[in-house]
Amino acid sequence: MSDSEQNGSSQNTEEQAEVQAERAEPAEPAEQRAPTLEDKLAEAQAEAARTREQLLRTAADFDNFRKRSRREVEEAQRRGRESILKDLLPVFDNLERAASHAENAPDVKSVAEGVRIVAKQFVDTLDRMGIKRIPAVGKPFDPSVHEAIQQIESTEHPAGVVIAEVQPGYILGDYLIRAAMVVVSKGSPGGESSTSEAN
Repeated sequence: MSDSEQNGSSQNTEEQAEVQAERAEPAEPAEQRAPTLEDKLAEAQAEAARTREQLLRTAADFDNFRKRSRREVEEAQRRGRESILKDLLPVFDNLERAASHAENAPDVKSVAEGVRIVAKQFVDTLDRMGIKRIPAVGKPFDPSVHEAIQQIESTEHPAGVVIAEVQPGYILGDYLIRAAMVVVSKGSPGGESSTSEAN
């Protein structure tokens, strides 16, 4: 064999040895190889399961919170009613006493005085609770606190002024409990006709 043939065969042998060495190298570990579609799918499904479980827990927590809040509101309302009743029961007791004494009272004046005392006790109790009576008679009509049930002509009061209170109204702070039912003045009888003639 010539030198050139020997060099060629040795190069072929070296190339074959390199190829065999590359084949013999161990495959890349699982962590280093690129994720396959199956790996990505499994990871996405696991994330979806975790998210679903978290949403279910959050929904259960919210449902429990809603139930607890409803119970707390109902309890606060019950305590509020109980507190109001405790304040009003002495007034009711005195009213019952006045009614039972009225049957055997020798004169009407003593019964009327007893009723006036109970009414004052009731007003004082409401005042302690922060409930105020809405001023009505002699005041300008205010639709936010007055409910007009009638309008009548009046020579004593200008138009739009409350001249009588049929049922008192009450407020608690800025909250209207009940509007006052009132009678409102239309003004003097000639006032409307003269205004209509002027128009």
